[in-house]
Amino acid sequence: MTRLLIRHETRYDYENPVIFGQHRLLVRPRDSHSVRIIEAKLTFSQQGKTRWQYDALGNCVCYWTPGSPASTLSIVSELVIERFPAQLSPLEMHNPHTVTPVVYSREDRRVLTAFIEPATEEDGVLLPWLRQRMGSPDEAALDFLLRLTQSIFRELHYQERDAEGVQLPSETLHKGGGSCRDYAWLMVETLRRMGFAARFVTGYLHSPQNSGVRGAGATHAWCEVFLPDIGWMEFDPTNGLAESSALIPVAATRTPEQAAPVSGAFTGDPGFRQMFVGVDVRLAYPDTL
Repeated sequence: MTRLLIRHETRYDYENPVIFGQHRLLVRPRDSHSVRIIEAKLTFSQQGKTRWQYDALGNCVCYWTPGSPASTLSIVSELVIERFPAQLSPLEMHNPHTVTPVVYSREDRRVLTAFIEPATEEDGVLLPWLRQRMGSPDEAALDFLLRLTQSIFRELHYQERDAEGVQLPSETLHKGGGSCRDYAWLMVETLRRMGFAARFVTGYLHSPQNSGVRGAGATHAWCEVFLPDIGWMEFDPTNGLAESSALIPVAATRTPEQAAPVSGAFTGDPGFRQMFVGVDVRLAYPDTL
């Protein structure tokens, strides 16, 4: 078990005061057998109304409406969590439906349909790329997923992007790279075209100093895939990882647009504006571990 401190700050600065509408916050990790929340604190730059709920996908959402106009909006989430080691090996799968292409039971497929259907149109780029990476018809699904994760990790060029939004999978392939969210979305949409149930996941990444891990210092994105006999598994093509305890999931969604950590609106003339996002994930007891 590893105990981690997480600090996530989002700040908007405007030249002129504006009136803020309701904001939707996805900053609380998903409690599970592998992630336990010990402490959680949200601090806002001003008073306002808050409301918590679980959305249709089981993500914990906070709705906050600031109470007065201001030229600065600040949201700080501070967490203490325990992350338990993930176990990828050994995995013994005796179900013949775990070969490629994977076959889901009728009951599972009823639940997973939304994550099997692609969310983007095919434009003649993605499928040819996928065909070049297909293995034998009886390749174990897990072996293929690990191989695809490594393929994206090694073949594409990682780059941080300040621009909002996520590239289309074909755009990521055309450019030969992108950010973590672009890598994750490419893998999700690729797997859906093969009949896998895949979802887009955002959260935090624990990156020890000088570890060479990509995507630290900001929110991170990766892919989860549902396999018979195993359930949802994590694959991070940005770092070539699978079921890593470095990943702390906050939201799992069908599309990247549903996973924005902070979203909201304002009215008024803001003039010059800028945004700052900072994420710090560190060991709670660095001197004793």
